[in-house]
Amino acid sequence: MLPVIYLIFTEGHTSAEPAALVRGDLCDEAIWLAELLVELVPDEPEVHGLAALILLTDARRDARVGDDGSLTLLEDQDRTRWDRDKIERGREHLRAAHQAGPIGVYGLQAAAAVVHDGAERFEDTDWLAILEIYDALACLTDSTVVGLNRAIALSYVQGPAAALAEVEALLERPGTGGYHYLHVARADLLGRLDRGEEAVAAIDRALAICPNPTERQLLEGRRVALVDADDGNDAAAQPASPPAME
Repeated sequence: MLPVIYLIFTEGHTSAEPAALVRGDLCDEAIWLAELLVELVPDEPEVHGLAALILLTDARRDARVGDDGSLTLLEDQDRTRWDRDKIERGREHLRAAHQAGPIGVYGLQAAAAVVHDGAERFEDTDWLAILEIYDALACLTDSTVVGLNRAIALSYVQGPAAALAEVEALLERPGTGGYHYLHVARADLLGRLDRGEEAVAAIDRALAICPNPTERQLLEGRRVALVDADDGNDAAAQPASPPAME
């Protein structure tokens, strides 16, 4: 049941439908189901963990999408638009998860979301805490998504070179070449290492397989910025976090 509810939420959070990036109806349905399950199974830590993860992530919904429907990454979001009620409800569920017993995959991801939601600015993010959470997650699951998010955190703690090695190792896994977020992350890290031509090639690979038009629009803009940066335009050379960090 928990994976099904989370799949409903992830489809709402970043929809495969071309009409819109976010399907709020699915996000709302997932929240309702998760909190209903909490009422039915109140002593299960991962039930609270799932509810916490969904609420803490969905709290950013209004800030993720611009008035023109474009995608806004975490670092550029107006944090005053985050839903504080959902953040507090998510924190309550995470506290309940800890009280009920050892937290698992959903609870740990919710703990990382709490760190993000608690930072007043992107620059204030406690990346070391997030890295430690993803280290713990990696002990529980060999998920490519967990590996990618751990690599992103690692890039802010140890630098882009260390993170690039992690991302390239993930791309060597069977079946991961079609996961466009890995190529986006690789492009970002290569750009931060001033390896512009390779970064553009990585963005091109991501564009070739990215299914969502809104995300494609963002990637096309970042491709232009990478080309400009490679041509010596320092103003366009600022690094940006991969769309996995939305």
